[in-house]
Amino acid sequence: MFGASVLVLFWAGARGILLLGLALIISALLSYVLLNKQRQIIAAKLNGRLSRVGAKASEISRRLDEGARAEDEDEDEDEDDEAIVEPAPVAAPDAEEPVRG
Repeated sequence: MFGASVLVLFWAGARGILLLGLALIISALLSYVLLNKQRQIIAAKLNGRLSRVGAKASEISRRLDEGARAEDEDEDEDEDDEAIVEPAPVAAPDAEEPVRG
């Protein structure tokens, strides 16, 4: 469309920067109007793809959350089964006794 706009404006007598500027504006407006149907088709396809990707991402996130929850439950059961043994307290040396060495 840009090339066609340049040719039409060149035949009309536009030259230089005016030719390029007008051709750019005219081709942009024509593209917006004439290619609207194609733009809507592409937008619909992209929205479909994005929704499928979003659904996959939410499914993966849900499965990860379920796995983490199941793992946490397993760890809680393991902790309940094991007896917790606390180490014996270590007596601190008395400050009054001299250090021998």
